[in-house]
Amino acid sequence: MKPVPTIKKNKEFRTIYQKGKSVANRNLVLYYRKNPQVETRIGITVSKKVGKSVVRNKVKRRLKEILREKGDQLPKGYDLVWIARISCSEADYHTLQKAVTHLLNRTFFSKNRSSKKSMEKGSAE
Repeated sequence: MKPVPTIKKNKEFRTIYQKGKSVANRNLVLYYRKNPQVETRIGITVSKKVGKSVVRNKVKRRLKEILREKGDQLPKGYDLVWIARISCSEADYHTLQKAVTHLLNRTFFSKNRSSKKSMEKGSAE
């Protein structure tokens, strides 16, 4: 599998924070914004509040791996910035995986399902 393109510049992060939308759960916050490119770019932020460098790097490695596995399921043409909350320091891999899936479903996939269902109901009547 190819690595997922990343967001690296502070200016890009700030633009997504200011102009993008966000959703959150107990472990993660997701900021997302449509980009003019075809590919999806990922940014991961872990604050010093989460823990010392060993803990922060472990959280980042886990998130990168989860997002790499979900590469085919990520929406095309978006900038996604993942912010780890303090509870991530105690969360195991499967908990983070569920948190990522929850935010992706809540943001990109639940709206599509509900609009398809409402279209099907409208055409059936």
